[in-house]
Amino acid sequence: MKIQVLGSGCSVCKNLYEITKKAILELGLDNEVEYLTGQEGIQKIIEMGVVSSPVLAVDGKPIMVGFTPDIEKIKTLLKESGVK
Repeated sequence: MKIQVLGSGCSVCKNLYEITKKAILELGLDNEVEYLTGQEGIQKIIEMGVVSSPVLAVDGKPIMVGFTPDIEKIKTLLKESGVK
């Protein structure tokens, strides 16, 4: 499964990326987290039909829009989306 953090490259986006990587490690998963920023990240967000950032996506589908510093919420969202 493809996990992505999409955003403009601001500190909030970077923080979501770091927390998501930590959540993957804590869940014992070996998935990589792709981090798309700048024009590429914004273009992907637009393609998904989302109007806010950052976005946490699994297999091209947004599972979280905006930012939460709650690693437990991120872990729950990843599990609910079927990440293995």
